Amino acid sequence: MSFKSFTDYLLLEKNYSTLTVKAYLNDLEDFAEFVFNEYEMKEVQHVNYSQIRTWIVSLVESCLSNRSINRKVSALNTYYKFLLKTDTIKLNPLSKHKALKTSKKVQVPFSESEITTVLDGFVDEDDFESMRNKLIVELFYSTGIRRIELIQLQLTNIDLDNKSLKVLGKRNKERIVPLLETVQQTIRKYLKLRQGLNSILDADYLFVTKKGVKIYETLVYRIINDYFSKASSKVKKSPHILRHSFATHLLNQGADLNAVKELLGHASLAATQVYTHNSIAELKKVYVNSHPRSKKRE
Repeated sequence: MSFKSFTDYLLLEKNYSTLTVKAYLNDLEDFAEFVFNEYEMKEVQHVNYSQIRTWIVSLVESCLSNRSINRKVSALNTYYKFLLKTDTIKLNPLSKHKALKTSKKVQVPFSESEITTVLDGFVDEDDFESMRNKLIVELFYSTGIRRIELIQLQLTNIDLDNKSLKVLGKRNKERIVPLLETVQQTIRKYLKLRQGLNSILDADYLFVTKKGVKIYETLVYRIINDYFSKASSKVKKSPHILRHSFATHLLNQGADLNAVKELLGHASLAATQVYTHNSIAELKKVYVNSHPRSKKRE
């Protein structure tokens, strides 16, 4: 069966990244294959919750993690919500479904010294790729920007006069993020080197490759992973960990949770509160080392 209209909806209305849409389609196609093999049904919109439960049980029996199963069910639920919205179905079979329990994954942020080590490692200010990569790291860490938001940045999003950056977030929601003086300096150096490229095919976009085409998601991940592999022994090294570091370090320094929420572009405070884990750990350390009644103080 075709999911083209659903794909268009995710890309154009929901503004999902191509990788996210691809993951959704893979999950839907897996489910469609299951219901065809089990029930000889060619249209997934006609299934009931009992049949979906059978699929979920099969996923559990295949030793897939609860987190992965929840992601697959979420993709299916998004599809049924789309069918409801377009009046294709009258009832969402997943409307009363409860997600499987999962253990909370603690994201370990980079330390300030690890980030400083990476940024201090950019010494060649005349090399286009080196300056581009430095700006990518600086923007992730100084603004908390998401990977897809960084890739979609255009030259017109930069306002050096007002020392700010306009970011287009999820569901096309715009936010203005302030730019540090050091980041502004890096932007100016990068733009000067960018002008020296032989040709720029994607001229509207801030970040391009040496060939002048817009950078892509796997390249951004590879840049962050490569540079931080030299400075950090942490298992996960990704753009999201830099976003996590941005939020955690701000909270550690006493930043207001609501302010951090606005900077991150979160729709609710609950989404921002996941970043308080490490700040609470920092507060405990300060408390133990500082309180007059602490046993550590002799």
